[in-house]
Amino acid sequence: MRERGWQIHVTILGMELFLTSTISKAAQNIGKGLDLSVRNKLVFVDTAAEPKEERSDMQWLADDRQALVDAGFDVSDYTITNKTKDKLEKDLESYDFIYMSGGDTAYLLKQSQDSGFIDVVKDFVANKGKIYIGTSAGSIIAGPKLPDYFEEGEYGLKNENCYGFVNFTILPHWGTEYFKKKYLDERLKLAYKDNQLPLLILTDNQYVHIKNKEMEIVCI
Repeated sequence: MRERGWQIHVTILGMELFLTSTISKAAQNIGKGLDLSVRNKLVFVDTAAEPKEERSDMQWLADDRQALVDAGFDVSDYTITNKTKDKLEKDLESYDFIYMSGGDTAYLLKQSQDSGFIDVVKDFVANKGKIYIGTSAGSIIAGPKLPDYFEEGEYGLKNENCYGFVNFTILPHWGTEYFKKKYLDERLKLAYKDNQLPLLILTDNQYVHIKNKEMEIVCI
């Protein structure tokens, strides 16, 4: 899969990730492909949904959480905000799945930087066999950096480098009415340049499954 010299890849052999646009639609399909009778403990990190502008209607977050429960995951709520690296390592050690919710990607990155979570999640997924599941912001942040449509210096970020599990950026919620103007009038125009990192556009009925450096785009 090549485009102008880019090769889509993941960073570490053996990692497994599910990058979704909306987990409420993907959870059942994902759960069917996993043996949840053996390991099903999932930490539901809702940090990205903490900013007040994300909290005017929280039904989507409740729907996402319930979808994971209905799919067979044993779900525990958690935030990385105001945690230390040692605390994160201790708290998250027992979980099989690390789920990062939707919300404000820049805010999530800021809390990831401040808490040391970036190093923690990389170690857990790359070296300790934990499976990463992201939705919307949680999928965007799995890429190399924040997309260019984010305002530079938002939240006082140290830099715009994200988790770097993959070398492409997810653009979630393609085709939905709410995001139509955001993409067509703003985001894609800012991304229209010849040095743009690879973009992978996902509808709410699609997700990316990555395992052992192989990638599949699943249509539900």
